[in-house]
Amino acid sequence: MESNSNNPFIIPQINQRNRRGERFKILAASALFVSIAFLLFFLYDMVRQGYPAFKQAYIKVEMPISQEAAENPYGVLEKQLSRLVSRAWLRDLPNQIRANPEWMDKTHTFWALASAEVDQYLKGHHHRLSDTQIEMVTHLKNEGKLEMKWNSIFFTTGDSKIPENSGLYSAVIGTILTMLVTMAISVPIGVMTAIYLEEFAPDNRVTQIIEVNINNLAAIPSILFGLLGLAIFINFFGAPRSSPLVGGMTLALMSLPIIIVSSKAALKAVPASIRQAGFALGLTKWQIVKDHVLPLATPGILTGSIISLAQAMGETAPLIIVGMIAFIPDAPDSIFHAATVMPAQIFTWSGMPERAYVERTAAGILVLLSVLLSLNAVAIYFRKKFERKW
Repeated sequence: MESNSNNPFIIPQINQRNRRGERFKILAASALFVSIAFLLFFLYDMVRQGYPAFKQAYIKVEMPISQEAAENPYGVLEKQLSRLVSRAWLRDLPNQIRANPEWMDKTHTFWALASAEVDQYLKGHHHRLSDTQIEMVTHLKNEGKLEMKWNSIFFTTGDSKIPENSGLYSAVIGTILTMLVTMAISVPIGVMTAIYLEEFAPDNRVTQIIEVNINNLAAIPSILFGLLGLAIFINFFGAPRSSPLVGGMTLALMSLPIIIVSSKAALKAVPASIRQAGFALGLTKWQIVKDHVLPLATPGILTGSIISLAQAMGETAPLIIVGMIAFIPDAPDSIFHAATVMPAQIFTWSGMPERAYVERTAAGILVLLSVLLSLNAVAIYFRKKFERKW
């Protein structure tokens, strides 16, 4: 019998198949390269635009402190200089003077927050300074009275209609409170639902319909959860609009299907021999699940839960529907007070006309990306830790 290696019809087919395999490998590697290139370009563009926001211009100002300065700081500074100093700083100056009575009747030196136009000019961006103001800025810079310093305002203040005085602090606090509500609702309910459906529920038509609907809910647009939260939590139950409570409950609705599906997959991955061995030893179903199945499934459950919460943190559409896009300069004191979140704050800044908000938008994206990457790193860490433990 003639072997396949000597068959003249087999060798060309093998060579053609090998060439197709090589072409497929090249296409797959090219797709990976293009994806990485786009990701690197995106990160580079965000860093390029967002990094300048972490520096802010300050002007050294020597001002005689008097009752007039405490009542009207605009009248004490020179007219041209007052136009270079931020209105937010001048507006807050009387409060600083009242908090420091020892300054009265003395000449005090301040590092005043510069206006957004001065800041943008020093960074080489578009500005609206006049020629006279540019000459004055150059003169102040040459005398060492104009410096770029770390922009602590970006992390210590909330939103503001004055670009140089706007920050992420209130949005960060709102995000933390919202995610605490989301985590407190979605994780326990999602995990317990997954345990019941996978381990205890009978395999009948009702449970099959429930599982199909859960899988469908995990794939619907997030804005629909916002409409559901508006209809149920705000209009029906009367929950406070724009609060972390209603925002957290809305995101919990969105996170629940993902947590249930990922937890069911983690439970299903536990070998059936573990359950069979437990029954052979006379353990009850609950003891097997509590002491053996659940610990082995914990890495997968934690990973799915943390990733779903990270996804919820980056959502904007459902929170816009429940009112968390409003202008809120102050950080909320509780989950019942009005608040905003980082994605909504970034969305608001992206629509502002002033050029200074462009770099703040990019800087906010960098902060949000850092938080999301940190959450994913935490998920990987816990997964590896529990895998080694169990």
